[in-house]
Amino acid sequence: MSTRRWRLISRAAAPFAVTVAALGLGWQAASVLVHNPAFPPPLPAVRAFVAAFGHGMAVHLAVSTFRVLAAIGWALLLGVPLGLWLGRKPALDRLLAPLLYILYPLPKVAFLPVVIIVMGVGDLPKVFLIGVIVFFQILVSARDAARSIPRQLVDSVRSLGATEWDIYRHVIVPGALPDIFTSLRISVGTAVSVLFLTETFVTERGIGYYLIDAWSRLAYPDLFGGIIGMGMLGLVLYVILDFIETRACPWKYV
Repeated sequence: MSTRRWRLISRAAAPFAVTVAALGLGWQAASVLVHNPAFPPPLPAVRAFVAAFGHGMAVHLAVSTFRVLAAIGWALLLGVPLGLWLGRKPALDRLLAPLLYILYPLPKVAFLPVVIIVMGVGDLPKVFLIGVIVFFQILVSARDAARSIPRQLVDSVRSLGATEWDIYRHVIVPGALPDIFTSLRISVGTAVSVLFLTETFVTERGIGYYLIDAWSRLAYPDLFGGIIGMGMLGLVLYVILDFIETRACPWKYV
């Protein structure tokens, strides 16, 4: 490995190592202050995570990852085009805005029992419910991003003979991409949080089920090991998003 590449890896890893060390020290201090078996120190939790990863947790994490990615995927495929379209159509946006403002704040998680009864007990209801929640976040962000693009910029491109498709491709989409990625980061956090709740109902797979099972056994190191696993899931998704954004929005990193 070249010296330059090693320096780049070290520079990227240093903040992560400092953060992990700070979290570990804070966790250890909080565990000593609380002094309760329900809040174990970090070392037993890390040991439980390592031991459980090869004995079932990896499967639970894989199932949860699929559910999160599938939910965000369909929400992204529907929410971004619809949001950009509404942002470019003020009359249609005014027509649909009241419906959007009514549906967006609704606590969709409350419909989980109904969704399970209608869709069954497999992955579909979980993917659907998580996707519905993040769909509105993506939709609103994409709409607002499209609306914020200066009209003068659109008119100047149109004056050069650009079609509506050209405007979307060369102006609207690139201009909205940074806001869409910000929305995706928020959606990942929301999806992982909602994932826990959806996986506590009539299922035997997923990191949410693993946490509830550990809780029911009063196996607190296993419980916190599962929390570490859920945190790792979110971390990996954020790193992937950052990597994709550096390729999709290179002008932000010049």
